[in-house]
Amino acid sequence: MEGKGFVKLLLVILILLSLLQVAYIIPTNRVEKKAEKIAQTKVSAMPDGIEKISKKREHVSKYLDSMSSETIFSIPLLSDFTYNDLKKKQLALGLDLKGGQSVVLQVDTKKLISDLANKSQDPTFLTALNNAQAALASSQSDFVGLLGSEWQKVAGDKKLGRFFISNASLREAGLNTQSGDGEVIRILRDVTKDVVSLTFNRLKQRIDKMGVVQPNITLDDARDIILVELPGIDNPERAREFLQASAKLEFWDIFRTNETGINGAFFQADELLKKSMGVESSTPQFDTTYVPKYDELGNVTDSTQQIVERNDPFANQGPLLKMLQLNSAGAQVAELGYVNRNQTEEVMELLSRDDVRALFPSNSKFLMSAKPSQDAEGIYTDNHQLYLVKARPGSTEAPMEGDVVVAASQSPNPQTGQVEVSLSMNSEGAGIWAGMTTDAARDGNRQIAIALDNEVVSAPRVNQPITGGNTSISGNFTVAEASDLASILEVGKLPADVQIIQENTVGPSLGAANIQKSFFSLAAGLGLVLLFMLLYYGGAGIISIIALIANLFFIFGALASFGTVLTVPGIAGIVLTIGMAVDANVIIYERVREELRIGKTLLTAISDGFKNSYSAIIDANVTTILVAIILAFFGLGPVKGFAVVLIIGVLSSLFTAVLLGKLMIDWWTKSKGNNLTFWTGWSKDLFSNLNIDWIGKRKYAYVLSSVIIIAGIASMAIRGFDLGVDFRGGYSYNVAFAEDVQAEDLRNTFDEVFGGNTVVKSVDGSNTFQIVTSYLIDNTDKNAADLVMAKLHEGINKLQSSNVSLDAFKSSDTVDATHVVSSSKVGPTIADDITRNSMFAGIFALLAIFLYIFIRFSKWQFSMGAVAALFHDSLVVLGLFSIFWGVLPISLTIDQAFIAALLTVIGYSINDTVVVFDRIREYLGVYSNKSTDEVINLAINSTFSRTIITSLTTLFVMLILLIFGGSSVKGFAFALVIGVLVGTYSSIFVATPIVRDLSDELKITKRSGSSEKHFSRASKVAE
Repeated sequence: MEGKGFVKLLLVILILLSLLQVAYIIPTNRVEKKAEKIAQTKVSAMPDGIEKISKKREHVSKYLDSMSSETIFSIPLLSDFTYNDLKKKQLALGLDLKGGQSVVLQVDTKKLISDLANKSQDPTFLTALNNAQAALASSQSDFVGLLGSEWQKVAGDKKLGRFFISNASLREAGLNTQSGDGEVIRILRDVTKDVVSLTFNRLKQRIDKMGVVQPNITLDDARDIILVELPGIDNPERAREFLQASAKLEFWDIFRTNETGINGAFFQADELLKKSMGVESSTPQFDTTYVPKYDELGNVTDSTQQIVERNDPFANQGPLLKMLQLNSAGAQVAELGYVNRNQTEEVMELLSRDDVRALFPSNSKFLMSAKPSQDAEGIYTDNHQLYLVKARPGSTEAPMEGDVVVAASQSPNPQTGQVEVSLSMNSEGAGIWAGMTTDAARDGNRQIAIALDNEVVSAPRVNQPITGGNTSISGNFTVAEASDLASILEVGKLPADVQIIQENTVGPSLGAANIQKSFFSLAAGLGLVLLFMLLYYGGAGIISIIALIANLFFIFGALASFGTVLTVPGIAGIVLTIGMAVDANVIIYERVREELRIGKTLLTAISDGFKNSYSAIIDANVTTILVAIILAFFGLGPVKGFAVVLIIGVLSSLFTAVLLGKLMIDWWTKSKGNNLTFWTGWSKDLFSNLNIDWIGKRKYAYVLSSVIIIAGIASMAIRGFDLGVDFRGGYSYNVAFAEDVQAEDLRNTFDEVFGGNTVVKSVDGSNTFQIVTSYLIDNTDKNAADLVMAKLHEGINKLQSSNVSLDAFKSSDTVDATHVVSSSKVGPTIADDITRNSMFAGIFALLAIFLYIFIRFSKWQFSMGAVAALFHDSLVVLGLFSIFWGVLPISLTIDQAFIAALLTVIGYSINDTVVVFDRIREYLGVYSNKSTDEVINLAINSTFSRTIITSLTTLFVMLILLIFGGSSVKGFAFALVIGVLVGTYSSIFVATPIVRDLSDELKITKRSGSSEKHFSRASKVAE
């Protein structure tokens, strides 16, 4: 074999790199085991339950965080590695294997553009903005491009640049008064891309400070989408708030009670609002009523006069003071009043009215406290505090903002023990802060408000001036809240707002179960394949076994080196790769067997067998890689991970089967003598003398395929599909019930709770159900997910005889009560995006295969035959999913994983088809005296052994995955099992017959030179 030295060098490099990955795992495992041991010791005295599990996880996290910067591994003369360094270099486990949370964030480009235009209220501009936002849901274009299109429709003679000319950053980017609309769109697009990129980088910095081990953050800048995966996170609310907080930190002076007529202004506002709602007087009106008294027999004995206040909508107060309780404290204080937490938005809406704002100082702004107030015993009430803050003179902005903060950290106050956030400011901030605190101390120890995202987190009283630029924020924080706030403030505010459009949460117990089932499937599938290869090929089977094990070793090493996140679909990709990796071995070994049957020596047969297999191997694997690349481009999250695994697996398989396999066979035959076998007693002549008229039976196959496809199309039209949340949008929850429940009872209850349109189905045959609802899916409020969870909890308690608390219900650590195992959210925008991308992925996969086959075989008939077979296979798989939905005891949901499976079926099917095509092309160049039908039958018969063996080995691993895999991959495995069967069938009975029927007579000019010997050999084999 030429280039043996290069192959050996590459082999050594791959082995060393893979061993290095193993070396990285050992020291981190040692640290993690110690963390588990320490945590177990600290919670050993606690009673079993959620709190103990949560505390143990907290202690583990603290220990690992303390070790994050400690050197735990060294390579002499090269480098020292900390715990964090090594974790970043290891193969990361996805959420479905480890538990945690994934979030897809979309940058709010509409708000960003509005801010760049100084929040212009021009009706034409607002129309273009709103129309662009509406078009974004069903378009592949970016928001700025859509804004340009919509502006052209409504602008008339107006110029777009007039709304942005006052923005300094846009002027620096080249905007001027002469800029045309096209130039303005170009500048806006450039600036927007910069802001999105900066937002992405800020989020990465935040997450790095959050202490999550092996987070995964990726940016899809074409769609302004950021994918964040946080393994191990068990508090979705905290993560959600952490990611979406814009971190707008402001320091305000405060108006106090009884200052400049503030209290009087509230009474005036209340009276104004009452009159504006049609009530002229605030004087209460009363009616006299008589309440009868009854004896024991129910007879009226007397009556009592009662004075009852009339049904005044605001009683003696207007709509404002009905909800706002003014502070009655004698001294001047910053807390002007108290509002129930359920009425804060309504009060702030009333106070923002122009006629009400005119009653208060023009340089003031109302803010509500971030947390409710506490009573004398430190227990939280239901009331939030209202503040009126004072802007700097001649402005509506805060006297100081968070951009002056250079460092932030959390620590307990040594006097009070309360957790505080300490801040260090730059010289500019230190000067402003010194001035503010000096004025506040001089003015009777006045308070200063510290606000984050327009909510007051702290309002400390200033006793003396604070110089030097160091201060602290206290706001009844927990350690986690203070740590998060410090991390956010230190990194800085996000340049643009982000919205969660897709979310997925998986409990750690489900992740552990998925790991166990997936790796068992991987081991069992591999064992079956290895056993078959040994029994069928004898000595050569041992070579293939070593190649397959090396293939797995290199795949895991490469995945770790590239920083790939391994998910359940990724493991399915590895399982599939095992089956497909055998294909290259089988193609080579079957060629060698053919050469041996015509009497060639072992060494010559091996040499010719390898040489004559390369074309088919390359064609088969290139088509699979093309499909995987398309899947990687259009997929998100786990689907993209599956595609990456498939690409790496195919490349690794080519290296181990072809190059490493040849290297080992050469070594074996030279060191052991010519005693390498390629068959065993029972397999020696299996499939060797086939003489079946496949083409003559094609019409029967056409009828069978037509019946299956028509039945499938009818089912699709009548029954439709079980569309997953990926395509329909909504919230999806997998709930494990402690009590026996029925799907119909669940459906009726949640239709009532969520207002209808609820989908309920059993998960994996256990007492676990998936509940899908579109309730509040269009609500962009960051608390919407919490409201849906609360509604779900309400419905659960209606069904059960014993209630479960909301905290226990949400916790993945709950084991003895009904609880949420996993959850996901897909907004309508991302659902449309997934649907559109799935269609494009399928179209581009078929187009790429058509072009590749046309280039390789130089005849459009081959391309049409291949694509027709792929359409056939896709329709059969889709039809069977529709027919068996609700019939089989597995989830046949159409989701992203199904699209990955369907494209994999396309890749597998074309893999099988091109091997047959390659042999047809070869034989057409040899048998000019035979008819096309005879040549095609010869080609199919000679490749039939390879087709059957590859299909069997792939089916081994897919069936294992289907039977023993977790519920999340059973539908995926079912699609692949059907795909393998139908792909094998279509390569013989659909693709090849269509090529024949589209051609009057296939002719390929005989090649010259070295190929003559090849054709001569082919002739002997066929004869």
